[in-house]
Amino acid sequence: MTPSFTDSLLWRYATKAFDPSKAISEQELDSQLEALRLSPSSFGLQPWTFIVVKNPALRARIREVAWGQSQVTDASHLIVLCARRTIDAAYVKAFVDFIASERAMPRAKLEEYESMMTGFIASHSPEANAEWMKRQVYIALGILLASCAEAHIDATPMEGFDPAKVDEILGLGEKNLASVVLCPIGYRSADDGYAALKKVRFPKGQMILEM
Repeated sequence: MTPSFTDSLLWRYATKAFDPSKAISEQELDSQLEALRLSPSSFGLQPWTFIVVKNPALRARIREVAWGQSQVTDASHLIVLCARRTIDAAYVKAFVDFIASERAMPRAKLEEYESMMTGFIASHSPEANAEWMKRQVYIALGILLASCAEAHIDATPMEGFDPAKVDEILGLGEKNLASVVLCPIGYRSADDGYAALKKVRFPKGQMILEM
């Protein structure tokens, strides 16, 4: 019997120890990356880039600035979810051009939509826009965690790292990107005692209000 989505969420946990001998297949990896690509974002602007760090030396350096956490190097793959550092009218224009091309529609029909997006960006400071883009990345992270759970692939969201040093290691500044969260994915180690622990969440009545 195929487990329900809720069953998959009960199965998942923030894996503390990965089995370095177990690798995710390219097909499975592509499926998770496609889930990331299809993630929703405000206006559909997708102000992000997702980096799959395959180079073992880079992963070892990232581990050094991530409190030495073994997940960074032991998981099958390490994904660094990044936000754009800046966003402007040129980015919005390119996005609108792409929509018109993909949907084979007159660009003029999208002018009001374009104006709304550029107006939103212009009405906020660069710092506020940067924070807004980071929040978009967490939407994508949620999609990735849910997609991995459904495929019974372990995933661990990690904020315990030095973003400035990860940015330096990966040369993100020159790409107009900033690291937001790390997410190693792979398969849990049989020695990870956390896997057997009961999932603890406050009861529905305490966390969900109806008004």
